[in-house]
Amino acid sequence: MAGLSEYSINPKRGPNGPARECDETARRLVAATEAGLPLSVRPFAKLAAELGISQAEVLARFSRMIDEGSVRRIAAVPNHYALGYCANGMSVWDVPDEHARECGRRVGALPFVSHCYLRPRHPPHWRYNLFAMVHGKSRESVEAQVHQIEQLLGERQRAHEVLYSKRILKKTGMRLNGGN
Repeated sequence: MAGLSEYSINPKRGPNGPARECDETARRLVAATEAGLPLSVRPFAKLAAELGISQAEVLARFSRMIDEGSVRRIAAVPNHYALGYCANGMSVWDVPDEHARECGRRVGALPFVSHCYLRPRHPPHWRYNLFAMVHGKSRESVEAQVHQIEQLLGERQRAHEVLYSKRILKKTGMRLNGGN
């Protein structure tokens, strides 16, 4: 399930209160996972051994960072192109602002939506406030998924478009000190 991300996140305040100051162990943990978790049957145990702390502490620190909002989530990021999913469409929707959060939660819960966001409108040039990324092996399969979203939103969607990817962008996680 993708969930819904807000566009107005204060980096000094997470969803459950103010973020703590990042200590040296937290910096080392982030640095050790910048390129992803270790490829291991027990990645958290491997991280713990590398950092000289317990696996319980690694898990507690990640849990705290998620609660504070400094880490959004820990998830696998497959290369969908390598899996044959070459049609990638960002569906953009114009839904009433008063229903946007509810619509976003429902769309973000769909199994074929990889991520879902609320974004500000920029009238008169950009009317859309809800974004949902879908992947398919063909544009026809993406269009079928977008049709399902359209059916789910019903009369709450006033307009939509699908913006297809033209090239692959490099995806990276959190980086310290502006690294690549």
